[in-house]
Amino acid sequence: MDESELLAVSGGPVTRSRIGHDLAGLGLGDGDVVMFHTRMSALGYVAGGPHTVIDALRDVVGARGTLMVTCGWNDAPPYDFVTWPQAWQDALREEHPAYDPDLSEADHDNGRLPEALRRRPGAVRSRHPDAGFAALGAAAAELMADHPWDDPHGPGSPLARLVACGGRVLLLGAPLDTLTLLHHAEALAEAPGKRFVEYEQPILVDGRRVWRRFHDIDSENGAFDYSAVVPEGLDPFEVIARDMLAAGIGRTGRVGAAESHLFEAAPVVDFATAWIEDKLGTA
Repeated sequence: MDESELLAVSGGPVTRSRIGHDLAGLGLGDGDVVMFHTRMSALGYVAGGPHTVIDALRDVVGARGTLMVTCGWNDAPPYDFVTWPQAWQDALREEHPAYDPDLSEADHDNGRLPEALRRRPGAVRSRHPDAGFAALGAAAAELMADHPWDDPHGPGSPLARLVACGGRVLLLGAPLDTLTLLHHAEALAEAPGKRFVEYEQPILVDGRRVWRRFHDIDSENGAFDYSAVVPEGLDPFEVIARDMLAAGIGRTGRVGAAESHLFEAAPVVDFATAWIEDKLGTA
């Protein structure tokens, strides 16, 4: 949609104060630690773009609060480069730049907000190239520290720390299937058929570029085969999230023009872990 269409949808400009008012009405408050996912176009015409959204969120959570986003690495080497002709692999290994938390762009598929936030003065980005996060605020360093190289969605991860500190998750106009915290539930769930991936990416170790092998759940294609319990054409995360909302977990309201959802992180993980184990069986 162009600007005039966005203005019409949102009933005028979606300003910093309007976003802040709507977020407070949804239940976000001072001191909150919140991981957020945003679909900008759903909000309507946001006056000032991503930085207006970040400023509004900071207004609401205050100096004691913390914002967190999922980043990834936009220019990571392809997972399947090990299937390329050997000469191509050798060329990539020789010259592909290492992941640099300060310079490497956040995955564009995650929208504009993660890149905008991780560039903010004082923002802290985790060290993991593929499953990385960034945070800004009082608890940022604690959330991002020592992100495990392997099982980066599991125990000790920024997601686990979000749960441990009583954090929350905000879907700001973003669809339910973007609830990244559900990958933590997948990592914890003891259900049969859990799928894993291994891949290689270059990182910096004491200033040197080093290729490292990583092990994780398959967060791209699905850590489990949900086809027997999720109707064809539906995303498993959307189904789990809708079941959560039906069970009274989470709040729903409007921010700008967008339907938005606010969840407590711990109940999300508890519900989703139990849902997976109940539907798929226990290992």
